Amino acid sequence: MNLTQMHERLRLELLRRIQRGSLSISLLSRQTGFGPAHLSNFLHSKRRLSLEAMDRILAALHLTAMDLLPAPGGAWSNDEQTEGVPVVSHETAMHEPIVRPSAVQQLLRIPDSLLRAARSRSGPARKSWLRFVAIHIGAADARAMDPLILPEALVVLDRHYTSLAQYRPDRRNIYAVHHESRLVLRYADFQASRMVLRPHNRDAPMELVELVGDQSPGDLIAGRVLAVLNQP
Repeated sequence: MNLTQMHERLRLELLRRIQRGSLSISLLSRQTGFGPAHLSNFLHSKRRLSLEAMDRILAALHLTAMDLLPAPGGAWSNDEQTEGVPVVSHETAMHEPIVRPSAVQQLLRIPDSLLRAARSRSGPARKSWLRFVAIHIGAADARAMDPLILPEALVVLDRHYTSLAQYRPDRRNIYAVHHESRLVLRYADFQASRMVLRPHNRDAPMELVELVGDQSPGDLIAGRVLAVLNQP
């Protein structure tokens, strides 16, 4: 990849984050010291950046030049109808704000209209996270939510929705929750300073999660389940 291609990939990455709501020109201006007009001209291809300026932007985003390389399966596709959602490990989904190419197992094509229509609801800190990721669900993890989620399903998470507020009045939210060093999929609510994790399968147990210190329920929620793709 030459310098011109790297320059363009950085521009597209910034635009992607702005479109997803995880970045703004004003925030990037504060992080890098560049004026909003300077950044706007770059984003609209009206000017180029120096190597030093590119380094400052990469540092602000906690990226390296290697992270601008395409991930397996074409993570940088500009297809207008679909968006590549990275499939990652449970650990990455729980803890990694920025998903680096080396963490991407594959790309899942999701209609762009579904992603754009999703409403976010989270604290300011979560807005800097890559919004949509997908995870594989094994048989043990799927059992509690059977038959909504089956073994080997791919589940798309919206990591910008960490509120316990109901997304739709007629349907309970399913969350990916950090519990006992693992990620579990459950219905959830908050009672008496504890998160109550409820299964869909009545044969599976209900679980309680004690919050520690000044933790809030949103601190334990990796994201709301946006879509489930069960294997045929």
